[in-house]
Amino acid sequence: MIEKKGFSISKTVIYLVLTLWAVTTVYPFLWVILNSFKDRTQIVANSFVLPLGELFTTKNYNRAFTRFNIWGAYANSIIISGLVTVFVVIFAGLAAYGLARYSFKGRKALQSLVIASMMFPAFATIIPVFQMENSWGITNTSSVWLSRLSVILPQIAGNLSFAIVVLMGYIRGLPIDLEEAAFIEGCTPVRIFTKVIVPITKPSFVTVAIFSFLWSYNDLFTQMFFLRLEDQWPVTRLLREISSRESTDYGLMAASVTLIVVPIIVIYVVLQKQIIKGLTAGAIKG
Repeated sequence: MIEKKGFSISKTVIYLVLTLWAVTTVYPFLWVILNSFKDRTQIVANSFVLPLGELFTTKNYNRAFTRFNIWGAYANSIIISGLVTVFVVIFAGLAAYGLARYSFKGRKALQSLVIASMMFPAFATIIPVFQMENSWGITNTSSVWLSRLSVILPQIAGNLSFAIVVLMGYIRGLPIDLEEAAFIEGCTPVRIFTKVIVPITKPSFVTVAIFSFLWSYNDLFTQMFFLRLEDQWPVTRLLREISSRESTDYGLMAASVTLIVVPIIVIYVVLQKQIIKGLTAGAIKG
């Protein structure tokens, strides 16, 4: 009885701490959203009052869409992040399958290099990457697609190591019997990968895709280096420009942050089960 009571008390304390942590985490986002519906003259005076009655206005959103190319920035973000996600999933899936299932000289060294590459941040490699891409003629151009390519390439490279490690850990834990049976039936390695491995490892592929998309979407550092023209800016680059131009216009800032950040939060909340499922499955099986 005492143990049960002690367990109940400890569980209550844990839930209380997690609840307080969740409130302190969610409240700033909620505060920004609420203040985005207030006139900029009312935010300082009534920043903690609900936007009801005369306080409610949509002028901040109207000004955001009028003064800035929000839809164009969304299009740039979706195209860049979408392509990064697709290529990371394809390349990481093939690399993880090869490293997990095939024996060849240098495999262990290659695995070590993949893991070691995760220790190098983008800040340490951005200058040689910029010089290399500049020699190719794809940086500082008026071509939107070449500029997008200059961002896509380093983002793919930056996400590959994490994706390979997650997928490799999951694939290693899969029973090899299914692959052997498919091989006996005459399936080629490519067909085994696409028809056997990919369906089974779907949770990990979904996790890798979500993280790759979110990291690419939020990668302001790389975007600042390679995207100079306004029609090439993704949403995070646009938000940085808005904050530098309109730092004292709190209403416009709140509306811009809401338009840019809230969609990503919604995506993460909707897909959080898939993220946790893929990460925990890879950790257990690896």
